[in-house]
Amino acid sequence: MPRARCAPSPRRGEGWGEGVQVTKGNPDFARRLRRNQTDAERLLWFRLRDRRLAGLKFKRQVPIDRYVVDFLCAEGKLIVEIDGGQHDQHRKRDDIRTAALEAMGYLVVRFWNNDVMQNTEGVLQDILSTVSQPRSEPPHPNPLPSGERERAEPAAPSSAEMPRH
Repeated sequence: MPRARCAPSPRRGEGWGEGVQVTKGNPDFARRLRRNQTDAERLLWFRLRDRRLAGLKFKRQVPIDRYVVDFLCAEGKLIVEIDGGQHDQHRKRDDIRTAALEAMGYLVVRFWNNDVMQNTEGVLQDILSTVSQPRSEPPHPNPLPSGERERAEPAAPSSAEMPRH
């Protein structure tokens, strides 16, 4: 049974299904979002596509697990989300979504639609500085006990140091 579609508000510039959970492996929803971009998404995509920002490869409306993210730089493990006015009302849901994506190893940065529209250069600079920052590696799943790395193994004597009989 097809789902009823609600048109985005043309006055607010909000797109289809921002922040909506989707089932894994359903690219049709992501394709529909790509066709129905907000003005802010369209503007930012024009500046990110074709490696226009410092040679970084970005994709738009990418399915990750059960979510579709606005922009993804896989190389930098960076997700860029553009939020319209409805996100202020759904802050808790966005926090849960961000926590889930960060648990997968991504860094999520969010910008308001009006920031993208009125301060595009500043948004691009923030994205570039965020992706350029070195990030700490996640801890090893089986770390050595405390101080184990610092203890030096006694070196085996070399053949020159061995006593001759």
